[in-house]
Amino acid sequence: MHRLRAAALLLATISIVACGGRDEAHDNKSGGTDNAATSTEARAKPLPRIVILGDSLTAGLGLPVDQAYPSLLQQRLKSEGLDYEVVNAGVSGDTSAGGLSRLDWALQGDVRILVVALGGNDGLRGLPPEALKRNLSEIIERAQARHVQVILAGMEAPPNYGRDYTVSFHRVYPALAEQYRIPFVPFLLWNVAGIDQLNQPDGIHPTAAGARIVADNVWRVLKPLAEEQKGEGRSGS
Repeated sequence: MHRLRAAALLLATISIVACGGRDEAHDNKSGGTDNAATSTEARAKPLPRIVILGDSLTAGLGLPVDQAYPSLLQQRLKSEGLDYEVVNAGVSGDTSAGGLSRLDWALQGDVRILVVALGGNDGLRGLPPEALKRNLSEIIERAQARHVQVILAGMEAPPNYGRDYTVSFHRVYPALAEQYRIPFVPFLLWNVAGIDQLNQPDGIHPTAAGARIVADNVWRVLKPLAEEQKGEGRSGS
C-alpha cells in the first residue's frame, strides 16, 4: 500500500513538471515571436533621399566628411525637423559625362530631390560647353522621368580659355534651369571662389569655412523644396 501511494505521488510529480515544462516552452515561444515583432516594428523605415551628384567640391576633398557641404545640409535638415537622408554622390575628378554614367546608381531608393552640381572639371579641362549642356540635359530629363525634383547648381569656367568659352560655359546653366523650369543655384561657389582664406592652398577646394558658405548657397534653394516634398508626402518611385 505504501509502495502504491509512493508510485502515485511520483507520477503526479512527473505530470506537474511535464505540464510546467510545456507551458514554459509555450510561453518562451510566444515571447520570442512578440519580441521579433517588436524588433521589426522598431526598425527605422528608410528615409526619403536627397542626392547630391557632383565632383570633388561635393565629395569634400581635403575636408573631414562631416565638414563637406552635403553633411552640413544633412545637419540643417535635421535641425529643421525635415527627415531626409542626404547622399553625397560626389566623385573627385568627375565631369558631367561621369556624373551621367553614375546616374542610375545615384537614383536608387526613394530619391525625392537630386542636386546636380557638376561641370567644374568640364571647365577646368576646357571641354565643349555643348557637351556639358547635353550631359546635364540628359541627367535632368532622366531624373524627372522618375518624378525626382531637380536642383541645378551653376559653375563657372576659369578665364584661361578665353572670354568666348567662359561666356558660353556660363550660359549653359541658366538656360537649362529655364528650359526645364527647375530651381537654380546660380553659382555653387558664390562668395567662396577667389577668396584665399575660404579656399585650400590649391585655390579650388573650399576650406571648412568655405564649405559652410557653399551649404548656405544650396540651402536657400533646397529648404523650400524639401519642405514642399515633405508636405506632399510622395511615396518612393
